[in-house]
Amino acid sequence: MITVLTGDNSFELTRAIDEIVRTFDGVAEKFEGGDLELSQLPDLLQGGTLFASERLVIVREVSENKALWDALPDWLGRVSDDVHVVLIEPKPDKRTKTFKDLQKKANVQSFTVWSDRDTVAAESWVIEEAKKQGLVLDKKSAQTLVSRVGIDQWQLFHALEKLAVLDTVTPEVIEKVIEAHPSENVFNLLDAALRGDSKKIAEMIPTLERTQDPYMTFGLLAGQVFQLTVLAVATKPTADIAKDIGAHPYALGKLAPHAKRLGLSNARKIAKIFADTDIAMKSTGADPWLLIEEALIKTASL
Repeated sequence: MITVLTGDNSFELTRAIDEIVRTFDGVAEKFEGGDLELSQLPDLLQGGTLFASERLVIVREVSENKALWDALPDWLGRVSDDVHVVLIEPKPDKRTKTFKDLQKKANVQSFTVWSDRDTVAAESWVIEEAKKQGLVLDKKSAQTLVSRVGIDQWQLFHALEKLAVLDTVTPEVIEKVIEAHPSENVFNLLDAALRGDSKKIAEMIPTLERTQDPYMTFGLLAGQVFQLTVLAVATKPTADIAKDIGAHPYALGKLAPHAKRLGLSNARKIAKIFADTDIAMKSTGADPWLLIEEALIKTASL
């Protein structure tokens, strides 16, 4: 039997491997594909040994070993029924003959990393994963956690581990216990600007300057300004807009009151401010943090 695990979602990939190892009654044999010789291939695929009637052979990134990868198709039909071969290929070249043959003869499983369009799936996953850790999360708490942490499953998993030791978990508790993802900090920064709170902006910038990259911060701010503009223009419900642009409904919900209050005219002015700042950051030698602060102060003045 041959199983191929592919994809850039390292969390789900790791879980799939752990589950295969957990259900195997024996000790898994693990190899790095780049370290193997072509002459070892028969030994990897043969049946039981003197010490075990069945084998679990896990090989990571055989595709990095061209000689072994190219020779693999000739051996696919010779894998013993007593051997479960697991090939871990996060980024295989799907154009190769070997991969195409594996698709026909092996159990190929793909694990794709989540994007912003998967926030609803992330919230459902968080609720189910919390149960496994003995923690009960309602929908609002799940939304707060995903909004605060982001959609990276490793970070969500570790956040749940922190919360699992608490007796009760609410959105308020999550905001106190779980460190905010950069996008959440950036939202708070833009929120201060949209509320006209220049003092808050001046307080937050030095903190972000010590911990965040200015260009990443500006990119996140520009993305939220884009969402604000869409909200000001659109007539659809916020949930529908979120689906259309691949945004988190919870995050859009926090921007929606600002969009309604500012109106289309002011939203366009803010978009122009950030467009001009983007040009300045790319074409001048000015301090990027100073340019970001100036854009936020101009936004606050509206």
